[in-house]
Amino acid sequence: MSDPNQEFQPPPPPAIEAPPERRRPANMLIIGIVLLVLGIAILVAGVAKIVVGGLGTGAAVACLGVLLFALSFVRLPEVGPNAPAPLGVFDRIAGIFYEPARVFGNLRFYPRWVAGLLVIAILNVAYVAAFTQRLTPERILNYTVDKMAESPLIPPEAVDRARTEGLEQARSPVFRAGNAVKGIVGAFFFLAFLAALYLLGGLAFGGRINFWQAMAIAVYATLPVIIIQKVLSFILLYIKSPDDIHPLLGQESLIQDNLGVLFAPKDHPVLFVTATSIGVLSFYKLWLVAKGLHEGSEKMSSSAAWGVAITIWVLALLFFVGITAIFPSFVS
Repeated sequence: MSDPNQEFQPPPPPAIEAPPERRRPANMLIIGIVLLVLGIAILVAGVAKIVVGGLGTGAAVACLGVLLFALSFVRLPEVGPNAPAPLGVFDRIAGIFYEPARVFGNLRFYPRWVAGLLVIAILNVAYVAAFTQRLTPERILNYTVDKMAESPLIPPEAVDRARTEGLEQARSPVFRAGNAVKGIVGAFFFLAFLAALYLLGGLAFGGRINFWQAMAIAVYATLPVIIIQKVLSFILLYIKSPDDIHPLLGQESLIQDNLGVLFAPKDHPVLFVTATSIGVLSFYKLWLVAKGLHEGSEKMSSSAAWGVAITIWVLALLFFVGITAIFPSFVS
């Protein structure tokens, strides 16, 4: 029996659990610092004429280091207790072709993009190397410089210098290796820029998405298109005569899956660029982006995801049309 004279003790307040600390990408800070130092060293070697093309390669590596350093402070999304098990690398790469909703849904909790980025970068670098070997560096460079000479914005002395220095650099294995490095860095910057657009677009359309989720969506929405495009272009590269391949446009793709076949690039460069954006692979990529934004974000409706995807597609089309209008000779 309780003592009536005992002082009443109120029950202790319930314990409030602290919210879990949001994780940051592992080792990205250290990798960024290492790449920054390495890039500066290559840049200095390029200025001192020790490494051919080291100026551009070093600047690219240093910029990559700075970007990774900055992104290392961006938090990863929280993984709740009901999150599914993470998919393996093969399951993500293969699954994006036949079950993209499952892959993007898994990437929402585990936005792992490095493997997909490496596949994209390796395919791009390998195709450009094969393309250069097939058409020869001299033909590609001379064609590019000739188109530069047709532009009134580029002085003649710059054209002559580009031809002389370009032929010397094109024969250097170190310069070609530097181009491969710049290609990998360029792929990362492009996909990171796309991720930033997806992030801003998602917020503008009322969605909620983490940057690393947007990065994973950018990578895995691009991956299947690149695989199809580069594999088929590899085959066509050795089937077609080198004389029938455009030295500049062919570096991107040799597949004619769009309406660009209806226009001659020399006669109608703007219409040609506009028509090339209307094709099987471009619409496949648009569908993948919308699917990824809907399934791979924390909160985004299907209509909002399509709104973001179509808006960015239109902006990209306007950008390339504008560039073509300024430099039409490069398309012809």
